[in-house]
Formats: sequence, C-alpha cells, structure tokens
Amino acid sequence: MSKLSIIIPVLNEEHFLARHSEAYLSLIRSGHQILVVDGGSQDASIRVASELGCEIFSTKASRGYQMHFGAKRSRHDMLLFLHADTLLPPHATQMITRILTNPAHPWGRFSVRFSDPRLIFRIIAWLMNRRSSLTGIVTGDHAMFVQRAFYFKCGGYLDIPIMEDVEFSRRLKKHAPPACLSDAVITSSRKWEQHGIFRMMLTMWKLRLMYFLGVAPEKIVKLYQ
Repeated sequence: MSKLSIIIPVLNEEHFLARHSEAYLSLIRSGHQILVVDGGSQDASIRVASELGCEIFSTKASRGYQMHFGAKRSRHDMLLFLHADTLLPPHATQMITRILTNPAHPWGRFSVRFSDPRLIFRIIAWLMNRRSSLTGIVTGDHAMFVQRAFYFKCGGYLDIPIMEDVEFSRRLKKHAPPACLSDAVITSSRKWEQHGIFRMMLTMWKLRLMYFLGVAPEKIVKLYQ
C-alpha cells in the first residue's frame, strides 16, 4: 500500500496530540510519515510529538506557512493535512490511497462530524459537508488529502493569516473537483463551545462573505481575532 505524508500544523496542542497518540503511533508503525510543524507552542506540544516519533519542525505561527513548510519536507507521493484536534475514521489511509491512485481524483476530503453529539452540532456538520460538496471548497476541518505532485503544480498553501484553505481550494478545483467522502473525521467542537454556537456560525459566514467579496485576509483576520 502506498504511504502518506501527514502534515499537522500545531500551536499549543499538547492535549490533542496526547489524546490521539494511539492513532499517530498506529500510522507511524504502518510506515506513514507524520510531520508536526509547530508555530511556537508554549506548552509541551513538541515534547509529546517527539515522544510519539513524529518528525518535528519549528516555524512561525501561520497555518498556511506551516502546512506548506511540511509539504516541502514530505517524502511520500500522497499528502494529508490534518488538524491536531481532528481524528481520522478507521481505514482512512486505505480510502485516501484508493482515491488518489485514480488520476481523475487528485485531491479530496472527508466529511466532518463534531465531538459534541448534540443535534445542533449534527446540523452544523451537515451544512458544512453539504456546502463543501456543492461549492468544491474544502476547509481545514475536512482533512484535505492531495497527490503531492498536484499539490505543488497548483502552488500549495499560501502564507496568509486566514482563509488559506478556501484560497487553496479555489485554485485546486480549477483543475479538478474534490472527491468528497461520506466517511467522517471527528473534529473538536471546542471553538464553538467557547465562543457560542450561533455567534461562531454568524462570524464564520460573515468572514467567508467578506473574503469572497475581495476583502484582504489581513483585514478579515483582525475581525476574527
């Protein structure tokens, strides 16, 4: 089976790195490469990742920059961009390999499910997945995977302060639509719980609308912060 290079950008993610340690260890034992690209964590993120056997890199804190930095240091032909607070479904690597070995599908994504099982989070996840399927836009929570050669052909992630995943998706889908898997990753609902579900929803809609209307990411990130 083909191997993956799995790129995980982190910033103070000690909790989730430790929580998902068994999953990471299983991937490493299977021969996959895990690159943890740290953006200046003040907690034990680097120590935890190192103890797991991940490859550690330190950069500035910019998710787009971190992911592109990791991609340039990958050694396998298939890339998976994974958030530290997101857990892959069973047999994820086999599913990715099946998709990316088909020349018609050089990139794709999983569906999203939140860690909080409440109905409101199931509705939000359904809306996110439906929107992605209709628009071809893949956000970081969806765990994008892509052929390495195709990634660099399309220019990779840019070093912008926000919307790096939306920006990159727009370039990727000009060449091919994403393969949208119904199998779901489980991503943390912490941001929604901390900031308020409806406030977070309205904020994200507003930020994406501003981006599609041409507002610079540097201005959008100030509102997000």
